[in-house]
Amino acid sequence: MERRTFLKTLAALSVCPLCAGRGFAAEGMHWSYEGATGPEKWGALSPESAVCSAGSQQSPINITTTTKADLPPIALAWQAQGGTVINNGHTIQINVPGASLLTTGPDTYELVQYHFHAPSEHLVDGKNFAMEAHFVHKNTKGSGFGVLGVFMEAGEPNAAFAKIVEIMPKQAAAEVTVNAIDPTGFLPKSLAYWRYEGSLTTPPCNEVVDWMVCVDAIQASRADIDRFTALYPMNARPAQSISRRFVLRSS
Repeated sequence: MERRTFLKTLAALSVCPLCAGRGFAAEGMHWSYEGATGPEKWGALSPESAVCSAGSQQSPINITTTTKADLPPIALAWQAQGGTVINNGHTIQINVPGASLLTTGPDTYELVQYHFHAPSEHLVDGKNFAMEAHFVHKNTKGSGFGVLGVFMEAGEPNAAFAKIVEIMPKQAAAEVTVNAIDPTGFLPKSLAYWRYEGSLTTPPCNEVVDWMVCVDAIQASRADIDRFTALYPMNARPAQSISRRFVLRSS
């Protein structure tokens, strides 16, 4: 069994750090985006997070040189079921019921949650976007995760994001239930994407993620972006070394 497949299988058999009700980090470990518990220190915070420093396939990355490839298209069957909007102390996260699927080639992933970073964690030619949404899916075969990243820039209002910032809890560990937020409202018109093998972007930084980052960005109003950044002005991990990985771009 290849090392990466083995690691993905172990992640699926263990408690899913991305599926936790109030967060997606190593349980009980305090970390932050600055200071003594900031990204440069994550690898030393616990044995479980050592890969944050020692790993060779860490995320996010700066997307520069890419290779055009015959990648399978992304097919989405996301349901407008609402979910639970949580302030987990690091971001605003929406936990969703099951039955929302992402399929690409032979792989099918089930949407678990989505959340936001400001500025974007992935860079394109060294530049950030205002925000980035991450749609976290668990592989239905039980081996790792598929995360769809969508860049957000200031412009026209986005109804789905506007609804989230209107109701998002202001206090950490608080949550509210919402009946009708359609995650497809966060999708660009084109699902052209970059793909690479990477990691969680928060501790424990497990290298078990198939990353799919949309080439095109969506827009959200500056006022709504400002409402999010009033809570979380900077919750983005710095770009990590590409470490001889290839970034593929769909046709």
